[in-house]
Amino acid sequence: MGAPLLLSMGDPAGIGPEITLKAWAALRHDPEFAFAVMATPRVIERANESYDHNLIEIEDCDEAIDAFREGLPILPIEGRVPEPGEPDPDHALATTESIERAVSRCLSGKADGLVTNPISKNVLYKAGFKFPGHTEYLGQLTERHKAPYTRGPVMMLSGGGLRVGLATIHLALKDAAEQLSSEKILRNARVMNGALKCDFGIAKPRLSLTGLNPHAGENGALGREEIDIINPAARALRAEGINATNAQPADTLFHAEAREDYDAVLAMYHDQGLIPVKTLDFHGGVNITLGLPIVRTSPDHGTAFGIAGQNSARADSLIAAIRSAREIANNRKAFLNG
Repeated sequence: MGAPLLLSMGDPAGIGPEITLKAWAALRHDPEFAFAVMATPRVIERANESYDHNLIEIEDCDEAIDAFREGLPILPIEGRVPEPGEPDPDHALATTESIERAVSRCLSGKADGLVTNPISKNVLYKAGFKFPGHTEYLGQLTERHKAPYTRGPVMMLSGGGLRVGLATIHLALKDAAEQLSSEKILRNARVMNGALKCDFGIAKPRLSLTGLNPHAGENGALGREEIDIINPAARALRAEGINATNAQPADTLFHAEAREDYDAVLAMYHDQGLIPVKTLDFHGGVNITLGLPIVRTSPDHGTAFGIAGQNSARADSLIAAIRSAREIANNRKAFLNG
């Protein structure tokens, strides 16, 4: 057993505190998944009023493994306690401080990986947050540290037996088409190839690239992005020794038989990749950031302010993210030590 995992608090007005307690209750008897949460203690205490679990404040990560079976370990940070479901930019500092402190401990080796609870980008933007989301923020926080393979960050979703990376992320569909480039495909595919080897233990990864247009463009009849952008990138990847397909029609790429032919898909835009994952495993999807010097996963859902404080949030995705972070951390250690 190495170091524990760390969970960030997420938005304190969201469901993060509740699902953290539920994840601890589900995993507490397996020390392999021991974690601590970097949080304002009173935020966790308030969520715990519905459960009365044991909470244990600790001073450093090395106390978490021994404490985990007996209670939820908390690494305390200061912060106010909002009402559930009532987000406020005044709480943004605690949200980002939780992430920053957790990242620092991962970089120092005191924690094996970071699992981030959901944040509200809109709330953070109102407080002056300058990043599109978690992925870009974590890239900046770790920018001075070398990754174990090609540097990211690249966003990948897993669930239902799928691993799907994205060539473009949070863009309007017309902007995604305009901004798609061979350079983006090459960069993200290189990161994914390195991650599949290092973080997922796949010696000879197989990447499948989607097309952008219906039927992968029908040889140019429905658009030329496949001919001019995607397939040239695929040829360049193969020249580098990366097993990548030409653009494949996305509507026939995700059924069970097709999934036997690849280890991961690089989708060209957000919904093209996320719809299959969420259809196959809506409650258990995991967001994974590839190409960082630290391991980072996250549940594939938001803050759910509308149900915060009602004891109705499902922790499936957070539990899956914790399990995924441990698996990646173990694979990465084996790869780097092998």
